Amino acid sequence: MSRTPDTISTLQGILTRCRTLAVVGLSPQWHRPSYFAAKYMQAHGYRIVPVNPLVAREGGQILGETAYASVTEAAAALAAQGAKIDMVDCFRKSEDIPPLAEEAVAVGAQCLWLQLGVFNEAAAQQAEAAGLLTVHNRCVKIEHARIFGGLGWMGVNTKVISSKRLQQLPY
Repeated sequence: MSRTPDTISTLQGILTRCRTLAVVGLSPQWHRPSYFAAKYMQAHGYRIVPVNPLVAREGGQILGETAYASVTEAAAALAAQGAKIDMVDCFRKSEDIPPLAEEAVAVGAQCLWLQLGVFNEAAAQQAEAAGLLTVHNRCVKIEHARIFGGLGWMGVNTKVISSKRLQQLPY
């Protein structure tokens, strides 16, 4: 497994610091998990940068943001705007992750996040050796809702005990 601990404090730190997410494999179809997760994160103040070569080839947008063919292309476009990619969130097959890890390192991302069902230990070790935090087999939307209070209101056990209901998100 990865050396980045999947503790609540680690995940909270990642989600607090990483505000610009390059979502690799973001689908333009509203019913797909990648779209649903990205829309949730966008609604909670995160900047979503779609990485989808098919949509980018047509000059299209997803969630009102220009789609790019690669993480590198997206990072170059953001750099021209004075911004950078903080997290590379991967909705791709496990075997597709090594080149994405290389791109995440090359663009100076802080985190490589692999969605539910996605594992690639070699890619994670490569990213961690370059100083990136890595998260395996977790959904960024679910973790955000769990840590910042969104799931508790629906009766889901978040394993976070508090007698106070959050009035607003802590970021």
